[in-house]
Amino acid sequence: MGDNAQAMEATPIPPSPQSPEAAAALAASASALEAPIIQARQIEKFYLQPDGGRIEVIVPTDLGVYPDQIITLLGPSGCGKSTLLRILTGLAPASAGEVLWHGRPLDGQVPNVGIVFQSFALFPWLTVLENVEAPLEAQGVAAQERRERAVRILDSVGLDGFESAYPKELSGGMKQRVGFARALVIQPEVLFMDEPFSALDVLTAETLRGELLELWLNHKIPTRAIFLVTHNIEEAVFLADRIIVLGHNPARVREDFQVELPHPRHRKDEAFLDLVDRIYHTLTQSAPPAEQPKPAAAGAPAVMAARYPVLPHVRPGALAALLELLVERGDREDLHRLATALSLDADELLPTIEAGKQLGFLDVVWGDAELTPAGIAYAAADILGRKTMFRKAALARVPLLQHMENALRAKKDHKLPDDFFLDLLENHFSPDVARAQFEAAIQWGRFAEIFEYDASSGVLTLTEPSDSG
Repeated sequence: MGDNAQAMEATPIPPSPQSPEAAAALAASASALEAPIIQARQIEKFYLQPDGGRIEVIVPTDLGVYPDQIITLLGPSGCGKSTLLRILTGLAPASAGEVLWHGRPLDGQVPNVGIVFQSFALFPWLTVLENVEAPLEAQGVAAQERRERAVRILDSVGLDGFESAYPKELSGGMKQRVGFARALVIQPEVLFMDEPFSALDVLTAETLRGELLELWLNHKIPTRAIFLVTHNIEEAVFLADRIIVLGHNPARVREDFQVELPHPRHRKDEAFLDLVDRIYHTLTQSAPPAEQPKPAAAGAPAVMAARYPVLPHVRPGALAALLELLVERGDREDLHRLATALSLDADELLPTIEAGKQLGFLDVVWGDAELTPAGIAYAAADILGRKTMFRKAALARVPLLQHMENALRAKKDHKLPDDFFLDLLENHFSPDVARAQFEAAIQWGRFAEIFEYDASSGVLTLTEPSDSG
Protein backbone atom coordinates (compact mmCIF):
# COMPACT_ATOMS: atom_id res chain seq x y z
CA MET A 1 0.00 0.00 0.00
CA GLY A 2 1.06 3.62 -0.45
CA ASP A 3 2.32 6.12 2.04
CA ASN A 4 -0.51 7.19 4.39
CA ALA A 5 1.11 10.36 5.64
CA GLN A 6 -1.24 13.22 6.41
CA ALA A 7 -1.54 15.90 3.73
CA MET A 8 0.93 18.70 4.29
CA GLU A 9 0.70 22.38 3.52
CA ALA A 10 1.32 22.96 -0.18
CA THR A 11 4.77 24.28 -0.97
CA PRO A 12 4.66 27.33 -3.27
CA ILE A 13 5.21 26.27 -6.87
CA PRO A 14 7.83 28.17 -8.88
CA PRO A 15 6.67 29.68 -12.17
CA SER A 16 6.77 27.52 -15.30
CA PRO A 17 6.83 28.32 -19.01
CA GLN A 18 3.19 27.37 -19.52
CA SER A 19 0.80 30.00 -20.85
CA PRO A 20 -0.11 32.92 -18.53
CA GLU A 21 -3.78 32.00 -18.81
CA ALA A 22 -3.11 28.40 -17.80
CA ALA A 23 -0.90 29.45 -14.89
CA ALA A 24 -3.50 31.95 -13.64
CA ALA A 25 -6.28 29.38 -13.81
CA LEU A 26 -4.13 26.83 -12.01
CA ALA A 27 -3.22 29.26 -9.24
CA ALA A 28 -6.82 30.37 -8.79
CA SER A 29 -8.10 26.83 -8.53
CA ALA A 30 -5.31 25.67 -6.21
CA SER A 31 -5.94 28.46 -3.72
CA ALA A 32 -9.46 27.20 -3.07
CA LEU A 33 -8.53 23.52 -2.68
CA GLU A 34 -6.91 21.19 -0.21
CA ALA A 35 -3.23 20.41 -0.58
CA PRO A 36 -2.57 18.26 -3.66
CA ILE A 37 -2.28 14.50 -3.33
CA ILE A 38 0.32 14.51 -6.10
CA GLN A 39 2.30 17.59 -7.05
CA ALA A 40 4.66 17.82 -10.01
CA ARG A 41 7.20 20.62 -9.70
CA GLN A 42 9.12 21.67 -12.81
CA ILE A 43 9.15 18.12 -14.15
CA GLU A 44 10.50 17.66 -17.64
CA LYS A 45 11.45 14.85 -19.97
CA PHE A 46 14.22 15.00 -22.52
CA TYR A 47 16.62 12.79 -24.47
CA LEU A 48 20.32 13.59 -24.34
CA GLN A 49 22.16 13.78 -27.65
CA PRO A 50 25.77 12.68 -28.31
CA ASP A 51 26.81 16.30 -28.88
CA GLY A 52 25.59 17.30 -25.40
CA GLY A 53 22.32 18.82 -26.57
CA ARG A 54 18.95 17.38 -25.72
CA ILE A 55 15.58 16.80 -27.35
CA GLU A 56 12.83 18.21 -25.16
CA VAL A 57 9.73 16.01 -24.87
CA ILE A 58 8.05 17.76 -21.92
CA VAL A 59 9.09 21.27 -20.92
CA PRO A 60 9.41 22.14 -17.20
CA THR A 61 5.84 21.76 -15.96
CA ASP A 62 3.90 22.22 -12.72
CA LEU A 63 0.80 20.16 -12.14
CA GLY A 64 -1.27 19.16 -9.10
CA VAL A 65 -3.73 16.31 -8.57
CA TYR A 66 -6.25 17.48 -5.96
CA PRO A 67 -8.86 15.55 -3.95
CA ASP A 68 -12.48 15.34 -5.10
CA GLN A 69 -11.72 16.01 -8.75
CA ILE A 70 -11.90 14.13 -12.02
CA ILE A 71 -9.00 15.58 -13.98
CA THR A 72 -8.61 14.92 -17.69
CA LEU A 73 -5.35 15.39 -19.55
CA LEU A 74 -6.23 16.21 -23.14
CA GLY A 75 -4.01 16.66 -26.16
CA PRO A 76 -3.14 15.42 -29.64
CA SER A 77 -1.74 11.95 -30.22
CA GLY A 78 1.94 11.68 -29.40
CA CYS A 79 2.07 14.91 -27.39
CA GLY A 80 3.36 13.25 -24.20
CA LYS A 81 0.14 12.53 -22.27
CA SER A 82 1.03 8.94 -21.40
CA THR A 83 4.61 9.91 -20.57
CA LEU A 84 3.31 12.50 -18.11
CA LEU A 85 0.97 9.93 -16.55
CA ARG A 86 3.85 7.49 -16.09
CA ILE A 87 5.93 10.17 -14.38
CA LEU A 88 3.08 11.14 -12.01
CA THR A 89 2.49 7.51 -11.01
CA GLY A 90 6.17 6.74 -10.46
CA LEU A 91 6.32 4.26 -13.36
CA ALA A 92 8.90 6.39 -15.16
CA PRO A 93 11.39 8.96 -13.87
CA ALA A 94 11.39 12.60 -14.90
CA SER A 95 14.60 13.88 -16.46
CA ALA A 96 14.46 16.87 -14.10
CA GLY A 97 12.16 18.30 -11.46
CA GLU A 98 10.37 16.29 -8.78
CA VAL A 99 7.07 14.61 -8.01
CA LEU A 100 5.69 14.92 -4.48
CA TRP A 101 3.26 12.49 -2.85
CA HIS A 102 1.48 14.30 -0.01
CA GLY A 103 4.30 16.82 0.05
CA ARG A 104 7.13 14.29 0.15
CA PRO A 105 9.39 13.38 -2.77
CA LEU A 106 8.18 10.31 -4.63
CA ASP A 107 11.71 8.88 -4.77
CA GLY A 108 11.58 5.49 -3.06
CA GLN A 109 7.87 5.70 -2.24
CA VAL A 110 5.24 3.48 -3.79
CA PRO A 111 2.24 5.80 -4.22
CA ASN A 112 -1.20 4.39 -3.52
CA VAL A 113 -2.50 4.65 -7.09
CA GLY A 114 -4.39 2.33 -9.42
CA ILE A 115 -3.93 2.36 -13.20
CA VAL A 116 -6.35 1.32 -15.94
CA PHE A 117 -4.79 0.84 -19.38
CA GLN A 118 -6.26 1.07 -22.87
CA SER A 119 -5.24 -2.50 -23.73
CA PHE A 120 -7.02 -4.17 -20.74
CA ALA A 121 -3.73 -5.96 -19.84
CA LEU A 122 -5.49 -8.97 -18.25
CA PHE A 123 -3.77 -12.27 -17.53
CA PRO A 124 -5.45 -14.69 -19.99
CA TRP A 125 -4.68 -17.76 -17.87
CA LEU A 126 -6.46 -16.35 -14.78
CA THR A 127 -10.18 -16.12 -14.14
CA VAL A 128 -11.89 -12.76 -13.65
CA LEU A 129 -11.74 -13.19 -9.88
CA GLU A 130 -8.08 -14.22 -9.96
CA ASN A 131 -7.20 -11.24 -12.18
CA VAL A 132 -8.76 -8.87 -9.67
CA GLU A 133 -7.09 -10.61 -6.73
CA ALA A 134 -3.64 -10.48 -8.38
CA PRO A 135 -2.54 -7.02 -7.11
CA LEU A 136 -3.73 -7.88 -3.58
CA GLU A 137 -1.76 -11.12 -3.68
CA ALA A 138 1.31 -9.13 -4.75
CA GLN A 139 0.78 -6.91 -1.69
CA GLY A 140 0.64 -9.96 0.61
CA VAL A 141 -3.05 -9.66 1.52
CA ALA A 142 -4.42 -12.84 3.06
CA ALA A 143 -6.43 -15.13 0.77
CA GLN A 144 -9.78 -14.71 2.53
CA GLU A 145 -9.55 -10.90 2.63
CA ARG A 146 -8.47 -10.55 -0.96
CA ARG A 147 -11.32 -12.79 -2.13
CA GLU A 148 -13.88 -10.78 -0.19
CA ARG A 149 -12.53 -7.48 -1.50
CA ALA A 150 -12.38 -8.76 -5.09
CA VAL A 151 -15.97 -10.05 -4.96
CA ARG A 152 -17.22 -6.71 -3.55
CA ILE A 153 -15.51 -4.61 -6.22
CA LEU A 154 -16.65 -6.95 -9.04
CA ASP A 155 -20.21 -6.52 -7.81
CA SER A 156 -19.83 -2.71 -7.83
CA VAL A 157 -18.70 -2.69 -11.49
CA GLY A 158 -21.48 -5.04 -12.63
CA LEU A 159 -19.51 -8.27 -12.99
CA ASP A 160 -21.12 -10.41 -10.32
CA GLY A 161 -21.73 -13.86 -11.83
CA PHE A 162 -18.62 -13.69 -14.02
CA GLU A 163 -16.05 -14.47 -11.32
CA SER A 164 -15.08 -17.82 -12.85
CA ALA A 165 -15.00 -16.64 -16.49
CA TYR A 166 -11.73 -16.24 -18.39
CA PRO A 167 -10.83 -13.07 -20.36
CA LYS A 168 -11.35 -14.84 -23.72
CA GLU A 169 -15.03 -15.31 -22.78
CA LEU A 170 -15.63 -11.59 -22.21
CA SER A 171 -16.57 -8.72 -24.50
CA GLY A 172 -14.32 -5.67 -24.72
CA GLY A 173 -16.52 -3.73 -22.32
CA MET A 174 -16.49 -6.55 -19.76
CA LYS A 175 -12.70 -6.85 -20.03
CA GLN A 176 -12.38 -3.15 -19.27
CA ARG A 177 -14.70 -3.57 -16.27
CA VAL A 178 -12.26 -6.19 -15.00
CA GLY A 179 -9.50 -3.63 -15.52
CA PHE A 180 -11.47 -1.09 -13.46
CA ALA A 181 -12.05 -3.65 -10.70
CA ARG A 182 -8.40 -4.69 -10.59
CA ALA A 183 -7.30 -1.04 -10.29
CA LEU A 184 -9.92 -0.23 -7.63
CA VAL A 185 -9.52 -3.32 -5.46
CA ILE A 186 -6.31 -1.95 -3.91
CA GLN A 187 -8.37 1.06 -2.74
CA PRO A 188 -6.21 3.62 -4.52
CA GLU A 189 -6.19 7.21 -3.41
CA VAL A 190 -5.82 8.26 -7.07
CA LEU A 191 -7.15 6.25 -10.00
CA PHE A 192 -5.17 6.86 -13.20
CA MET A 193 -6.74 5.89 -16.53
CA ASP A 194 -4.81 5.92 -19.80
CA GLU A 195 -7.30 6.22 -22.68
CA PRO A 196 -9.47 3.49 -21.10
CA PHE A 197 -12.37 3.78 -23.58
CA SER A 198 -10.53 4.24 -26.88
CA ALA A 199 -10.33 0.52 -27.73
CA LEU A 200 -14.09 0.06 -27.30
CA ASP A 201 -16.96 0.56 -29.70
CA VAL A 202 -18.88 3.84 -29.38
CA LEU A 203 -21.90 2.49 -27.47
CA THR A 204 -19.83 0.42 -25.03
CA ALA A 205 -17.52 3.35 -24.35
CA GLU A 206 -20.49 5.63 -23.69
CA THR A 207 -22.01 3.09 -21.30
CA LEU A 208 -18.78 2.70 -19.34
CA ARG A 209 -18.29 6.48 -19.08
CA GLY A 210 -21.75 6.79 -17.58
CA GLU A 211 -21.13 3.92 -15.16
CA LEU A 212 -17.79 5.35 -14.05
CA LEU A 213 -19.37 8.74 -13.43
CA GLU A 214 -22.23 7.18 -11.47
CA LEU A 215 -19.80 5.25 -9.26
CA TRP A 216 -17.78 8.43 -8.64
CA LEU A 217 -20.67 10.80 -7.96
CA ASN A 218 -22.31 8.33 -5.58
CA HIS A 219 -19.03 7.57 -3.76
CA LYS A 220 -19.18 3.89 -4.63
CA ILE A 221 -15.48 3.61 -5.41
CA PRO A 222 -12.64 3.98 -2.89
CA THR A 223 -10.68 6.77 -4.54
CA ARG A 224 -10.20 10.48 -3.82
CA ALA A 225 -9.30 11.62 -7.33
CA ILE A 226 -9.40 10.34 -10.92
CA PHE A 227 -6.80 11.33 -13.51
CA LEU A 228 -7.90 10.44 -17.03
CA VAL A 229 -5.73 10.69 -20.16
CA THR A 230 -7.82 11.12 -23.30
CA HIS A 231 -7.82 12.59 -26.78
CA ASN A 232 -11.64 12.79 -26.87
CA ILE A 233 -12.82 16.35 -26.20
CA GLU A 234 -16.47 15.41 -25.56
CA GLU A 235 -15.37 12.68 -23.16
CA ALA A 236 -13.32 15.22 -21.22
CA VAL A 237 -16.18 17.73 -21.00
CA PHE A 238 -18.69 15.00 -20.09
CA LEU A 239 -16.63 13.67 -17.17
CA ALA A 240 -14.18 16.23 -15.85
CA ASP A 241 -14.11 18.82 -13.13
CA ARG A 242 -10.87 20.07 -14.62
CA ILE A 243 -9.41 19.74 -18.13
CA ILE A 244 -5.69 20.22 -18.71
CA VAL A 245 -4.90 20.80 -22.40
CA LEU A 246 -1.40 19.94 -23.58
CA GLY A 247 0.37 21.46 -26.54
CA HIS A 248 3.01 19.42 -28.29
CA ASN A 249 6.53 19.45 -29.73
CA PRO A 250 7.40 19.65 -26.88
CA ALA A 251 4.55 19.01 -24.45
CA ARG A 252 3.45 21.95 -22.31
CA VAL A 253 0.28 23.01 -20.51
CA ARG A 254 -1.66 25.23 -22.90
CA GLU A 255 -4.75 25.71 -20.75
CA ASP A 256 -6.19 24.51 -17.45
CA PHE A 257 -10.00 24.66 -17.60
CA GLN A 258 -12.22 24.51 -14.52
CA VAL A 259 -15.48 22.86 -15.60
CA GLU A 260 -18.42 24.38 -13.76
CA LEU A 261 -21.16 22.47 -15.59
CA PRO A 262 -23.42 20.50 -13.21
CA HIS A 263 -24.07 16.79 -13.66
CA PRO A 264 -25.79 15.30 -15.54
CA ARG A 265 -24.23 17.01 -18.56
CA HIS A 266 -25.94 16.96 -21.94
CA ARG A 267 -23.91 17.08 -25.15
CA LYS A 268 -26.35 19.36 -26.96
CA ASP A 269 -26.53 22.00 -24.21
CA GLU A 270 -25.16 25.37 -25.28
CA ALA A 271 -22.70 25.59 -22.37
CA PHE A 272 -21.38 22.08 -23.17
CA LEU A 273 -20.87 22.95 -26.83
CA ASP A 274 -19.27 26.30 -25.96
CA LEU A 275 -16.63 24.55 -23.85
CA VAL A 276 -16.01 21.97 -26.59
CA ASP A 277 -15.48 24.81 -29.08
CA ARG A 278 -13.12 26.61 -26.69
CA ILE A 279 -11.01 23.48 -26.32
CA TYR A 280 -10.89 22.95 -30.09
CA HIS A 281 -9.74 26.55 -30.41
CA THR A 282 -6.97 25.99 -27.85
CA LEU A 283 -5.78 22.80 -29.56
CA THR A 284 -5.61 24.36 -33.02
CA GLN A 285 -3.76 27.56 -32.12
CA SER A 286 -0.04 27.92 -32.67
CA ALA A 287 2.03 28.28 -29.53
CA PRO A 288 2.35 31.98 -28.58
CA PRO A 289 5.86 33.42 -28.14
CA ALA A 290 5.53 33.25 -24.35
CA GLU A 291 5.37 29.45 -24.63
CA GLN A 292 8.65 29.04 -26.49
CA PRO A 293 11.43 27.30 -24.53
CA LYS A 294 13.74 29.56 -22.57
CA PRO A 295 17.51 29.42 -23.12
CA ALA A 296 19.29 26.79 -21.06
CA ALA A 297 21.10 27.92 -17.93
CA ALA A 298 24.86 28.22 -18.05
CA GLY A 299 26.46 24.78 -18.00
CA ALA A 300 23.18 22.97 -18.80
CA PRO A 301 22.76 20.91 -21.96
CA ALA A 302 21.45 22.99 -24.83
CA VAL A 303 17.83 22.37 -25.79
CA MET A 304 17.55 21.31 -29.42
CA ALA A 305 15.37 23.79 -31.29
CA ALA A 306 12.68 22.16 -33.42
CA ARG A 307 13.87 22.78 -36.98
CA TYR A 308 10.88 21.07 -38.53
CA PRO A 309 7.24 21.56 -37.53
CA VAL A 310 5.68 18.18 -36.82
CA LEU A 311 4.33 16.73 -40.05
CA PRO A 312 0.83 15.27 -39.51
CA HIS A 313 0.47 11.61 -40.45
CA VAL A 314 -2.43 12.29 -42.82
CA ARG A 315 -3.22 10.69 -46.16
CA PRO A 316 -3.71 13.19 -48.99
CA GLY A 317 -7.05 11.53 -49.75
CA ALA A 318 -8.32 12.28 -46.24
CA LEU A 319 -7.29 15.91 -46.63
CA ALA A 320 -9.12 16.15 -49.97
CA ALA A 321 -12.28 14.69 -48.41
CA LEU A 322 -12.18 17.31 -45.65
CA LEU A 323 -11.73 20.16 -48.12
CA GLU A 324 -14.61 18.87 -50.26
CA LEU A 325 -16.87 18.74 -47.19
CA LEU A 326 -15.95 22.31 -46.32
CA VAL A 327 -16.90 23.42 -49.84
CA GLU A 328 -20.30 21.76 -49.37
CA ARG A 329 -20.73 23.70 -46.13
CA GLY A 330 -20.01 27.12 -47.56
CA ASP A 331 -16.19 27.06 -47.16
CA ARG A 332 -16.36 27.35 -43.36
CA GLU A 333 -17.56 25.08 -40.55
CA ASP A 334 -17.31 24.63 -36.80
CA LEU A 335 -14.68 21.98 -35.93
CA HIS A 336 -17.03 20.16 -33.59
CA ARG A 337 -19.67 19.89 -36.31
CA LEU A 338 -17.04 18.72 -38.77
CA ALA A 339 -15.93 15.98 -36.38
CA THR A 340 -19.54 14.88 -35.91
CA ALA A 341 -20.25 14.88 -39.66
CA LEU A 342 -17.16 12.74 -40.31
CA SER A 343 -17.68 10.50 -37.23
CA LEU A 344 -14.22 11.46 -35.98
CA ASP A 345 -12.94 12.46 -32.59
CA ALA A 346 -10.46 15.27 -32.07
CA ASP A 347 -7.42 13.01 -32.29
CA GLU A 348 -8.52 11.89 -35.75
CA LEU A 349 -9.72 15.26 -37.06
CA LEU A 350 -7.04 17.63 -35.79
CA PRO A 351 -4.09 16.10 -37.72
CA THR A 352 -6.05 16.60 -40.96
CA ILE A 353 -6.82 20.19 -39.96
CA GLU A 354 -3.12 20.74 -39.20
CA ALA A 355 -2.15 19.28 -42.58
CA GLY A 356 -4.49 21.72 -44.29
CA LYS A 357 -3.02 24.62 -42.33
CA GLN A 358 0.58 23.64 -43.12
CA LEU A 359 -0.17 23.44 -46.84
CA GLY A 360 -2.07 26.73 -46.82
CA PHE A 361 -5.40 25.14 -47.82
CA LEU A 362 -7.33 26.25 -44.73
CA ASP A 363 -7.17 28.47 -41.65
CA VAL A 364 -8.68 27.98 -38.20
CA VAL A 365 -10.59 30.99 -36.91
CA TRP A 366 -12.03 30.72 -33.37
CA GLY A 367 -12.80 27.03 -33.61
CA ASP A 368 -13.97 27.15 -37.24
CA ALA A 369 -12.11 25.68 -40.22
CA GLU A 370 -12.20 28.10 -43.18
CA LEU A 371 -10.96 27.34 -46.68
CA THR A 372 -8.39 29.60 -48.29
CA PRO A 373 -8.55 30.36 -52.04
CA ALA A 374 -5.89 27.67 -52.53
CA GLY A 375 -8.03 25.18 -50.61
CA ILE A 376 -11.11 25.98 -52.68
CA ALA A 377 -9.09 25.47 -55.87
CA TYR A 378 -7.63 22.19 -54.56
CA ALA A 379 -11.07 20.81 -53.74
CA ALA A 380 -12.28 21.61 -57.27
CA ALA A 381 -9.24 20.15 -59.08
CA ASP A 382 -8.88 16.69 -60.65
CA ILE A 383 -6.28 14.23 -59.36
CA LEU A 384 -3.46 15.50 -61.59
CA GLY A 385 -4.23 19.09 -60.67
CA ARG A 386 -4.23 18.18 -57.00
CA LYS A 387 -0.85 16.49 -57.28
CA THR A 388 0.60 19.62 -58.90
CA MET A 389 -0.90 21.92 -56.27
CA PHE A 390 0.14 19.62 -53.41
CA ARG A 391 3.72 19.53 -54.69
CA LYS A 392 3.89 23.31 -55.03
CA ALA A 393 2.45 23.89 -51.56
CA ALA A 394 4.64 21.22 -49.93
CA LEU A 395 7.88 22.57 -51.38
CA ALA A 396 6.92 26.13 -50.48
CA ARG A 397 5.61 25.55 -46.96
CA VAL A 398 6.90 22.26 -45.47
CA PRO A 399 10.55 22.59 -44.33
CA LEU A 400 11.18 18.85 -44.07
CA LEU A 401 10.12 18.17 -47.65
CA GLN A 402 12.07 21.21 -48.82
CA HIS A 403 15.19 19.81 -47.17
CA MET A 404 14.66 16.32 -48.59
CA GLU A 405 14.18 17.65 -52.12
CA ASN A 406 17.25 19.90 -51.88
CA ALA A 407 19.42 17.09 -50.53
CA LEU A 408 18.37 14.73 -53.31
CA ARG A 409 18.94 17.38 -55.98
CA ALA A 410 22.42 18.06 -54.60
CA LYS A 411 23.52 14.45 -55.22
CA LYS A 412 24.79 13.76 -58.72
CA ASP A 413 22.67 10.62 -59.05
CA HIS A 414 19.76 12.19 -57.13
CA LYS A 415 19.63 9.25 -54.69
CA LEU A 416 20.08 9.01 -50.92
CA PRO A 417 19.55 6.20 -48.38
CA ASP A 418 16.69 6.58 -45.90
CA ASP A 419 19.22 6.41 -43.02
CA PHE A 420 20.50 9.82 -44.11
CA PHE A 421 17.12 11.41 -43.38
CA LEU A 422 16.40 9.31 -40.29
CA ASP A 423 19.70 10.38 -38.75
CA LEU A 424 18.84 13.98 -39.54
CA LEU A 425 15.41 13.69 -37.91
CA GLU A 426 16.83 12.00 -34.81
CA ASN A 427 18.80 15.18 -34.19
CA HIS A 428 15.47 16.92 -33.61
CA PHE A 429 13.05 14.25 -32.42
CA SER A 430 13.09 11.11 -30.30
CA PRO A 431 13.75 7.93 -32.34
CA ASP A 432 10.09 6.88 -32.42
CA VAL A 433 8.89 10.33 -33.46
CA ALA A 434 11.69 10.58 -36.04
CA ARG A 435 10.53 7.33 -37.65
CA ALA A 436 6.90 8.53 -37.68
CA GLN A 437 7.96 11.83 -39.23
CA PHE A 438 9.94 10.02 -41.93
CA GLU A 439 6.95 7.82 -42.78
CA ALA A 440 4.66 10.87 -43.01
CA ALA A 441 7.17 12.62 -45.28
CA ILE A 442 7.41 9.55 -47.52
CA GLN A 443 3.63 9.48 -47.92
CA TRP A 444 3.43 13.18 -48.82
CA GLY A 445 6.54 13.14 -51.02
CA ARG A 446 5.32 10.18 -53.05
CA PHE A 447 1.88 11.71 -53.61
CA ALA A 448 3.41 15.04 -54.64
CA GLU A 449 5.89 13.20 -56.89
CA ILE A 450 8.81 14.93 -55.18
CA PHE A 451 10.65 11.63 -54.86
CA GLU A 452 10.24 7.89 -55.15
CA TYR A 453 11.05 5.51 -52.32
CA ASP A 454 12.07 1.86 -52.63
CA ALA A 455 11.39 0.37 -49.21
CA SER A 456 13.27 -2.85 -50.01
CA SER A 457 16.53 -1.03 -50.72
CA GLY A 458 15.82 1.96 -48.48
CA VAL A 459 16.70 4.43 -51.26
CA LEU A 460 14.95 7.70 -52.10
CA THR A 461 15.22 8.99 -55.69
CA LEU A 462 14.33 12.49 -56.82
CA THR A 463 11.39 12.50 -59.25
CA GLU A 464 12.01 14.35 -62.49
CA PRO A 465 15.06 16.33 -61.32
CA SER A 466 15.39 19.73 -62.90
CA ASP A 467 18.92 19.03 -64.10
CA SER A 468 20.14 15.88 -65.82
CA GLY A 469 23.38 15.77 -63.89
